[in-house]
Amino acid sequence: MNVTTEQAIVPETEEPQAADLFDKFAPLIQERDNLLATGVRDPFAIVMDEVKSPTEAVIDGKDTILLGTYNYMGMTFDPDVIAAGKEALEKFGAGTTGSRVLNGTYQGHKACEEALKDFYGMDHAMVFSTGYQANLGIVSTLAGKGDYVILDADSHASIYDGCFLGNADIVRFRHNNAENLEKRLAKLPPGAGKLVVLEGVYSMLGDIAPLDVMVPIAKKYGAMILVDEAHSMGFFGEHGRGVAEAQGVLDQVDFIIGTFSKSVGTVGGFCVSNHPKTDFLRLVCRPYTFTASLPPSVVATATTSIRKLMHAGNKRAHLWENSKRLHQGLRDLGFTLATDEPESAILAVLLPDQEKAVRMWQALLELGLYVNMARPPATPAGVYLLRCSLCAEHSAEQVEQILGMFEAAGKATGSIPQ
Repeated sequence: MNVTTEQAIVPETEEPQAADLFDKFAPLIQERDNLLATGVRDPFAIVMDEVKSPTEAVIDGKDTILLGTYNYMGMTFDPDVIAAGKEALEKFGAGTTGSRVLNGTYQGHKACEEALKDFYGMDHAMVFSTGYQANLGIVSTLAGKGDYVILDADSHASIYDGCFLGNADIVRFRHNNAENLEKRLAKLPPGAGKLVVLEGVYSMLGDIAPLDVMVPIAKKYGAMILVDEAHSMGFFGEHGRGVAEAQGVLDQVDFIIGTFSKSVGTVGGFCVSNHPKTDFLRLVCRPYTFTASLPPSVVATATTSIRKLMHAGNKRAHLWENSKRLHQGLRDLGFTLATDEPESAILAVLLPDQEKAVRMWQALLELGLYVNMARPPATPAGVYLLRCSLCAEHSAEQVEQILGMFEAAGKATGSIPQ
């Protein structure tokens, strides 16, 4: 075959290779594969075959004590809560098929907001479909381009995402460091819009914020204040209103964000406030306006649970007893905890590395105890831990069982001395 000179010197062109959008996750995928290759289970892929109570489930056919569910007040199986959900399901159907500003507001949503206003003693309440959306929506709507959100470096992902959605400037301060908070605020333009975002209880380490110190500092520099009480609602404070109530600064906080998926025992989120313009947020808050509202059965269970939590003093007291006993017992066994004293219903047991944390987690699961294994980026860099979240329904006997399981697993994995 004759080939011309032009044909000989023109190279064949290849189609450019399309980028694999998963390539950026390659190091994490490899790390996970390497870990699972050692024979341990995936700590993020557990399936509950059956849930018997707030503190007991069946996992892989085995009865298991639950110590990683955020079910702080044990409301998931409360008979009144379940009955309210069944009644609403039969009366209003399975869902609303609409957003709150269109066809998605039922009588039950307004009743739930009234219960929240009564619980917190505030004038306004907005119910969201999740706690994540509550933070996403309120932070992004209040603080936009040209505004500043001043937040704890260990803030929840939903708070950071609210900053990104609103395009506000993010100013971080060192975790629970009031002096660093003031230093950051002092450098900002005096006339700029400023929102200080704090959390009552930080979910990974279980430590509480010094709101009684930080809130006055934020006020001094003209900032509005939002406190996320997701992990403190129900058992902190005289009325269970959270750390802000317990530390005497609730009346100085502009917005409280919370969730129904912890102490309330169902799913959903909310914002309560005394600010007179709060209701206007319903028209401009995108995660509220452009998503379907909670099913009627869900808001009915939330309403009933919230009203019962107003009178849950005995439950709160028992939960604190559980927290103190488990914290002291784990320290006596030789485990390192994130806090010197029990500060909340969350106890974080620190391990030196990921492999040790996963092996300890698996040993506990095989003994019949479920806890959460946590690692970066959910935790601070280099921190691996087992997160224990206690429930007001854990009996004293169960707490002793839990300590026995930690002792056995700790010795078997070399996490504590033999």
